[in-house]
Amino acid sequence: MTPEPFAAPTRPTGMRTSVLALGIVGALALTGLVGCGVETGGGAAATIALAGRTFLSTGVTTDGAPHDLVAGSRITLTFTDDAVSAQAGCNTMGGSASVTDGRLVVDGPLMSTEMACDPALMAQDTWLADLLSADPAVTVDGDELVLTSGGTVITLLDREVADPDRDLVGTAWTLDGIIAGDAVSSVPAGVTSTLRITADGRLEVQTGCNSGGADVTVGTDSLTIGPVLLTQMACSGAAGEVEAAVLAVVQQGTVEYAVDGPALTLTRGDAGLTYRAG
Repeated sequence: MTPEPFAAPTRPTGMRTSVLALGIVGALALTGLVGCGVETGGGAAATIALAGRTFLSTGVTTDGAPHDLVAGSRITLTFTDDAVSAQAGCNTMGGSASVTDGRLVVDGPLMSTEMACDPALMAQDTWLADLLSADPAVTVDGDELVLTSGGTVITLLDREVADPDRDLVGTAWTLDGIIAGDAVSSVPAGVTSTLRITADGRLEVQTGCNSGGADVTVGTDSLTIGPVLLTQMACSGAAGEVEAAVLAVVQQGTVEYAVDGPALTLTRGDAGLTYRAG
């Protein structure tokens, strides 16, 4: 399989950029995962709405024997109204899809980001893309999803059960991506930026260069941030670039946020930041 190419946007030095997964799937014109009939584990016909759900792998077997994924990696499948996106530890792939006669049918070639990774992870990407393109059988039993293709069986669990959302308040968040328009850049090696919201309404931030904080009010899906006071150390290079990206988002005013399992995303207009818990 040859992934569709994407033009890499301009990015700060030392940052690795890929097209956002959301853009891959959201840009496709697609048909039919909402309300698709998927057979349950008990054998009774049922209407299972896969749209809006994300599943994480809990096990893979080939011909009944364990199939070990690359250490530290996990398969993620996310379904929208009429598409599927997948991740196996390196790139994110996605395409138009529907469930037909108990099979996941991908319409046309999968599109993919083009981030360079360890060869073993890139080979795992190809393996998963080939499996998804082979119309695997789909069964759903409660929160468990099973894909079967030939002798390979992938068992997955709904992300809300397998990896629940972390608490926004009190969790230490570490920056792992910088969003600019439709692209996300990785944080340069050697630069660490963190964020934490305390129970008494303080936002504590380490920008990758300076540190400080602000008063913050947490809403349902937005933060209202007061004036941000920081130390005044001068930084250049990657640390300075990361600080500029952080302060473009974490500044006085309203910032949208979303928590998805161990991930936190902050957005202000076309700029954004992605964090991981811990």
